[in-house]
Amino acid sequence: MKGKKTLIVILVILVIVGFIIGFFAGGYNSLVKAQTAVETKQADIQTQLQRRADLIPNFVATVKGYTKYEQDTLTAVTEARASVSKATNAASLSEAGDQLDKAISVWVNAVTEAYPELKANSNYIALQDELSGTENRIAVARRDYNEAVQTYNTMIKTFPKNILAGMFNFEKADFFAAAEDSQTVPNVEF
Repeated sequence: MKGKKTLIVILVILVIVGFIIGFFAGGYNSLVKAQTAVETKQADIQTQLQRRADLIPNFVATVKGYTKYEQDTLTAVTEARASVSKATNAASLSEAGDQLDKAISVWVNAVTEAYPELKANSNYIALQDELSGTENRIAVARRDYNEAVQTYNTMIKTFPKNILAGMFNFEKADFFAAAEDSQTVPNVEF
């Protein structure tokens, strides 16, 4: 009889230990998945910003056929394009994207105002469509990123996963936030 009680106590202890291990493993794994989703969505934003930056040489090539463009303006666009490639987190992606928005807006508007016949060029129109589609993709990628951040941040703040998040140093992710002056959409008219 004493052996049966000992066996029951051992089984209960094993069940409790198994439950605790399962809780930690499951909780930790779900936090890792949520953190990875945030990183993936951030990479998606960077991919779309890079796509937009990659359209710039096509604009340049198209415009070169029509005009000599202002070197300072082109330099600003080129530098903004390079900053997209160097961005590593949500804040730097936001800043690089805003910088590229402004540079494109100034450059494209200056060129199209000076050379109205460029507006009718089929290559230019196709690039305009690509740029518009890319802007939509960027908006979707930013929204998806912020949704992943919201899910992750909620997960690391709610009980009982907040205990695991603290134990394993899961830190709050930053939302993608555009600069205050980027509330105004760049005026890119063709």
